[in-house]
Amino acid sequence: MSEKKKDPSLWQGFKAFLMRGNVVDLAVAVVIGAAFTNIVNSVVKGLINPLVGAFGTKNLDNYSSCLKDPCKVAADGTVTSGVPILWGSVLSATLTFVITAAVVYFLMVLPMSKYLAKQEARRKAKEGTQEVIEVTELEVLKEIRDALIAQRGSGHDGR
Repeated sequence: MSEKKKDPSLWQGFKAFLMRGNVVDLAVAVVIGAAFTNIVNSVVKGLINPLVGAFGTKNLDNYSSCLKDPCKVAADGTVTSGVPILWGSVLSATLTFVITAAVVYFLMVLPMSKYLAKQEARRKAKEGTQEVIEVTELEVLKEIRDALIAQRGSGHDGR
């Protein structure tokens, strides 16, 4: 019987975990990230590689150096002899990362941080006016209190 009681609580805990906002946000981020990867890859293949191709080959993966001669690589990419260092593929991956980071920063992070800063400034300005209104109301109430005390004092003195 105690095992049957544990099953619903485990299920409820799992369900609560799945319904948390950060799990859903993470799932959305993964899907958007996968779609964004296609965009970045297209930019690299369509813009960066042709620009590099103006100076050499369009495919950065073809750039390599030989650590141990003679380097021979088969058409399918397998190394038949030597120790090649494929620095072109590292350069390609680095460019892809830098482009991804730049696009994310300039198109997503920077505008969002500016928007949030404006929202925060508006909230602070609103709080500031609210404080001024509260202080003004407090001053008026103090004046009314003082006037009532003065009336009572003058009313008692006049009798």
